[in-house]
Amino acid sequence: MFEYNAPSNLLANRTVLVTGAGDGIGRAAALTYASHGATVILAGRTTKKLETVYDEIEASNGPQPAIFPINLEGATPHDYEALAATIETEFGKLDGLLNNAGILGVRTPIESYDPTIWDQVIQVNLNAQFHLTQAMIPLLRLSEDASIIFTGSGVSQVGKAYWGAYSVSKFATEGLMQVLADELESTSNIRVNSINPGATRTNMRATAYPGENPGTLPLPADIMPLYLYLMGADSKDINGQALKAQEK
Repeated sequence: MFEYNAPSNLLANRTVLVTGAGDGIGRAAALTYASHGATVILAGRTTKKLETVYDEIEASNGPQPAIFPINLEGATPHDYEALAATIETEFGKLDGLLNNAGILGVRTPIESYDPTIWDQVIQVNLNAQFHLTQAMIPLLRLSEDASIIFTGSGVSQVGKAYWGAYSVSKFATEGLMQVLADELESTSNIRVNSINPGATRTNMRATAYPGENPGTLPLPADIMPLYLYLMGADSKDINGQALKAQEK
């Protein structure tokens, strides 16, 4: 497991946007960022889940979060522009973006892959990440030290049979991360990296590996050290890297 002892005020006075914040790794990241001082903007498609996370942050005396329901599959550029405008009005700038939301699709050969599901996976896992990140860059430029984190995968480096659109979307996400990191390296205070969370006890993992014993896997909260490190100032010189949350 990546080891990092984050100070309790690591993210004080920072505003961080987390997608897929209602469940799994996104929920754990939102709670963890708030516990280290961040004002967290909770983005996701299920308002009830976001409200539950909101209440958990409030109950733990974290900075008051914000909720922005959004369905990445159907969102338009206008929706991302509206989110950016709301953040600018309410917070003035953005210090961090965690592109965590994603869908698995189906595990089946390319030959028999449903084109509709293929398009859904590429839309949520890649196109939406592009549109959202593009809309947030002007706000991230206003931060003295900003971080963008994309979500990689074990199937984003080497193609694996039957992982179809999910694997392809993750390959492309790593490419997007690298291109953006190179573009922003000398023109801004924004660093761009990706995290491969590894096998983690989430609903998506259970769907992908129905025969696996989830009790053998770490909880999302267990892999948060790398998420904290990349979101905080201690990683200001790390850019364009694909890192593993469960690698020492």
